[in-house]
Amino acid sequence: MSSRDVILGRVRRAIADVRPDDTPYEQAFARDYLREHGERSVAETVDLLAENLADYRAVVHRTDPGELPYLIMRLLAARGSRYVLVPPGLPPEWMSAADPTRIHDRAVSTAHELDRVESVVTGCAVAIAETGTIVLDGGPDQGRRRITLVPDHHVCVVRVPDQVVSSVPLALGRLDPKRPLTWISGPSATSDIELDRVEGVHGPRTLEVVLVSAGGDERAQ
Repeated sequence: MSSRDVILGRVRRAIADVRPDDTPYEQAFARDYLREHGERSVAETVDLLAENLADYRAVVHRTDPGELPYLIMRLLAARGSRYVLVPPGLPPEWMSAADPTRIHDRAVSTAHELDRVESVVTGCAVAIAETGTIVLDGGPDQGRRRITLVPDHHVCVVRVPDQVVSSVPLALGRLDPKRPLTWISGPSATSDIELDRVEGVHGPRTLEVVLVSAGGDERAQ
């Protein structure tokens, strides 16, 4: 008898007295947990998102649609980026003021080619205030997952308030689990056994999040 047979035999004996239940999985367990904690206004939710993003060492900027192209231009110029990766569905006006050469997201691009790109500019699917998390789902303005993992500098644009939610449960309600989801809480970071923090091991060292509000909230952090 193999180890597999032994384990499966133990499982069968353990559940031998359990009556069959054909209740659909979605109905088998009560999900009466809170979908968000407390009540916040839209402004308070966005402020919480900005606070938690900064706590994760992301750099947060606030602007409006008219100033967005110029802010992106300044962010790329400050990095000295000569080549910028852009997804195919990135709104063209976002990059209208920027000078760097644009590298388009292509399936044939190798990791070495992506590594030569200094920055990537994307949108997002949703942003979660309580956890300071940005979620990408591979949409047209976000591109393939790897384009945000290889370049060292990621500029992510979040539309406020449409793409901002308070909590993870509210975010899950907006996301398609069949899509390639990337959950980002700050720049890439890890710690060794001595608890020394190292950034950039498995993603960009620098994450800059731009909160774009049609209401004209231009405060910067």
